[in-house]
Amino acid sequence: NISEDKKPQLKGIVTRLFSQQGFYLQMQPNGTIDGSKDENSDYTLFNLIPVGLRVVAIQGVKSGFYIAMNGEGMLYSSEMFTPECRFKESVFENYYVIYSSTVYRQQESGRAWFLGLTKEGQVMKGNRVKKTKPSSHFVPRPIEVCMYREPSLHEIEDKHRSRKSSGTPTMNGGKAVNQDST
Repeated sequence: NISEDKKPQLKGIVTRLFSQQGFYLQMQPNGTIDGSKDENSDYTLFNLIPVGLRVVAIQGVKSGFYIAMNGEGMLYSSEMFTPECRFKESVFENYYVIYSSTVYRQQESGRAWFLGLTKEGQVMKGNRVKKTKPSSHFVPRPIEVCMYREPSLHEIEDKHRSRKSSGTPTMNGGKAVNQDST
């Protein structure tokens, strides 16, 4: 049974993100992020979960990992939801959608760092992606609307057994420490 605060509150979508380069964004089971031409692949399905005003978490449906961007502008898949997993979703002219890091940007110019794919379907470093170029342009192809519960920055899910947590785990070197002895 789901306790009250665990009830899904957020309306998000399951979608495929089709790049203007001709690839679907994909997350493989091992967490590799790249592009696929296969429009029916389950690895191209993502949960787009709203986590702020025009801010989304992009989670691979199959792997459960989140797309994240680090301080070098490299994309990686994160098992936990962290601030690096938050992307600003903007509509760029016409109907393309662009996703930029909410944490990092160019120091001098303040230019945003974007999620992008090359013509070969490889992920690019965020600081190389121009918002005016096809590499950053995605067309969401929504599959269904779903209710999600807000990804928590504090709570780290134990995949093997469910724990009843009383109070908030404290962060300790990136690991959640539960006050209860189990």
